[in-house]
Amino acid sequence: MGKQHIPYLLAALALPLLLAGCSTNASNPCDEPLSGEACRQERLLYQNDMLQAKLLIASGDLANYELAEALLARSMEKDVRGEASFYMALLKIKEGPQVDEVLPLLEKAADAGQPYAVALLYKMWSEPFLVEQADPAKARQYLEDYGNLDVAKSGYPSFEKATALVNSLLSEPPAVVGQPAQP
Repeated sequence: MGKQHIPYLLAALALPLLLAGCSTNASNPCDEPLSGEACRQERLLYQNDMLQAKLLIASGDLANYELAEALLARSMEKDVRGEASFYMALLKIKEGPQVDEVLPLLEKAADAGQPYAVALLYKMWSEPFLVEQADPAKARQYLEDYGNLDVAKSGYPSFEKATALVNSLLSEPPAVVGQPAQP
């Protein structure tokens, strides 16, 4: 049933968080384990909130979405990479497409350099997805924007991998209260 896909989805959701840890500056006291710095504690709480929110979204259970939304809302004030905005947009899509809320969240995340937000915006305007009509010019612009991201210049994740991850995150059916996700 739906539970067979959860380990793969959880791995896909955790990957950006793990990769983000690889890009931090180790000389920063906020990154040093057991440093006792207040900023370290704040960073750990932010990472915990993001991880919990991703797991709750991946569960596919609508009853978990309220807590996921609260965790993401709390994370947004400390979110500099657009990760919280991206997952809030994903949550809104899973709850039932709310384009008027999703687009600003994705644009905010893309402006912060979140590669999956840029890939999702490309998908939206190229297919179309969540919008009534495709806009090839906007789609091309997001593809070009992706190429200018630091992660794209390093080669990971490639645009193809980013779009594949976005598609897998969106492939889970919308949640229904009290029911596990369907395959």
